[in-house]
Amino acid sequence: MKQSRFYISLYIIIPFIITGLTILAGIISFRLTKYSMGQGADPAQQVFWFIIILAILTFVIGFALVRFILKPVEQFVEKAVKLASISGAPVDRKKDWSVNKIEQFTSVFDQVTSVLSRMDARHFFPEIIGESLAMRGLLSLIKKVAPTDSTVLILGESGTGKELVATSIYENCLRKNKPFIKLNCAAIPIELLESELFGHEKGAFTGATKFKPGKFDMANTGTLFLDEIGDMPLNLQSKILRVIQEKEFYRVGGSTTIKVDVRFIASTNQNLETLVQEGKFREDLFYRLNVFTLHLPPLRERKEDIPLLVDYFLQNLTKKVEISSIALQMIMAYTWPGNIRELKNVIESAAVIAENGFIEPAQLPGQITGAFNTDSKEVALPVNLPLDERIKEIEKSMIIEALRKTGGVQVRATELLGINQRSLWHRIKKHKIDVKSIKSHEI
Repeated sequence: MKQSRFYISLYIIIPFIITGLTILAGIISFRLTKYSMGQGADPAQQVFWFIIILAILTFVIGFALVRFILKPVEQFVEKAVKLASISGAPVDRKKDWSVNKIEQFTSVFDQVTSVLSRMDARHFFPEIIGESLAMRGLLSLIKKVAPTDSTVLILGESGTGKELVATSIYENCLRKNKPFIKLNCAAIPIELLESELFGHEKGAFTGATKFKPGKFDMANTGTLFLDEIGDMPLNLQSKILRVIQEKEFYRVGGSTTIKVDVRFIASTNQNLETLVQEGKFREDLFYRLNVFTLHLPPLRERKEDIPLLVDYFLQNLTKKVEISSIALQMIMAYTWPGNIRELKNVIESAAVIAENGFIEPAQLPGQITGAFNTDSKEVALPVNLPLDERIKEIEKSMIIEALRKTGGVQVRATELLGINQRSLWHRIKKHKIDVKSIKSHEI
């Protein structure tokens, strides 16, 4: 027979022990005082020794509790900082009383959480390359909305990967075994778009020699992704609104209502609110689409992902090519108006003309090398340096450059780097950057 066990929370046990000791001290002090006065003796001496004994007992119990609670935490931190994925200072077996344990634990836990977050993103979204804070936040939202039937509106600049995000939502939704139909509203001529969406009956118009099902027919019970919905003409927007609201539509040339069960995902690189104000997009349709909105960050706001993307693109080339550190630094310094699509094209083009198996600055387009500040004291690294080491050195040089530009003022440096103050502080400690010397140098 299985024996039942009950576990009491530490939030109850510790306050209960402290409260119990306090009540016990009061009761015993009262009894000792009463007893001594009954014997005609001075109770002060007995109460004094009792307080000493109780203080020692309380200290021992408190020490035991702290050791019981913190010992596993200390062991975990010691093991964690030895891992390659946790960038921390080496563990010193000797006790260093100058170390703030709470800060050390918080730092390690933050890094462990970050690593677990990246692993979680890789597991659920292997096709999306990105480990930056902005991307992890986005992937967290995708993970939450994907299993629902909510309409999703994906906003982002051209080339940020809106279609890839839509595909990831579909692959993690409840309809993943049902049809997934995509339609680029900007790629279809306006006069054919309605027929493409709703289908048409035979003889509906000149050239309609047979019945043709539309995208809504194909996507029934599944998911329909309308890319670049901001380019859809107004007359079709009202019909899309009807499908979303009533879950029914008419085919071109047809008179029968067609019932449909479709989940909508839409995307655009335009500002729909501005289009609504200009009268180019229906306000009611905007609110129907704007149920759950995902904002894709442009590449310039997630530059720490660039080395990962570059490495991914290089691995998928037929020609084995690597990239020099100075070329990678130039790529990271560029603003990338075309985002990931532009980056991929640049890497593929540079790989074609690369010599000796390395992409050097000479193979990069002029707009990238021209935008790079050669006086920014960037460090040229050996081409054979491992990728992780390159990323660390590049990150260090970027932090130093930001601190140099801001005169060592960390608050302003965080604005240039696009990270929070806590993250910058941890990175400064990790790379052992001497902020004081940067400040004195600027002065």
